[in-house]
Amino acid sequence: MGKKIAVVVTDLFEDVEYTDPVHAFKEAGHDIVTVEKESGNKVTGKNDEETVTIDKGIDDVSPGDFDALFIPGGFSPDILRGDDRFVQFAKSFVDDGKPVMAICHGPQLLITAEVLKDRDVTGFKSIHVDLKNAGAKLHDEEVVVCGGNLVTSRTPDDLPAFNRESLKVLG
Repeated sequence: MGKKIAVVVTDLFEDVEYTDPVHAFKEAGHDIVTVEKESGNKVTGKNDEETVTIDKGIDDVSPGDFDALFIPGGFSPDILRGDDRFVQFAKSFVDDGKPVMAICHGPQLLITAEVLKDRDVTGFKSIHVDLKNAGAKLHDEEVVVCGGNLVTSRTPDDLPAFNRESLKVLG
């Protein structure tokens, strides 16, 4: 049976880092629910290649409604981490041991949630120092899986490995 995956996303997400995993998740039978400030909002990728209509507002959902969390990269995670509601939402998934998949700048939301101490992770090169400062064990590899439930990758080039390992974690 497919998992229900929350995707936290706002404007300026990295287009392919949203579309490629979402396509892979849906093809594997998982249910995708996009979450932003308000349902019905339309958010656009930083390359203007993709526009996403938001399914649910952050105030209308609870981490308990979902089996997993996906955080695409781009500028979206940096924008979302300025809103405590999204920080607490992401933190709950990690605290509950649910699958969390974050690519590129996606781990920025997890840095702010202060959930990466002693976790094995990777991310986009420009956030490596931030990851280390958050107490994470940084690995410069295409995909890192930590504890069987945290999947991180660096760039769009890593999407095949990211999708493969995310699908394994989702079961």
